[in-house]
Amino acid sequence: MQEELKAKIIAVCDKKIAAKGENVGLSFYAFFANKNDNPELLMQAATWWIHTHKLDHFEKAIKIKQMIIEGQ
Repeated sequence: MQEELKAKIIAVCDKKIAAKGENVGLSFYAFFANKNDNPELLMQAATWWIHTHKLDHFEKAIKIKQMIIEGQ
């Protein structure tokens, strides 16, 4: 996964947690605008989320942030 995407995921998780608390959930779509302006990064996130880790559609932001920090 590109460093750009890792940084974006952590930033979005931090923002969501700050706004809604540690129980807030999100999907990998939360890291992208409503338009598909970067299909390569979107596919990296989708592959990591769905194929590599077999995560549910919604997961806790704190869990996703921790997985990225730990390099999973």
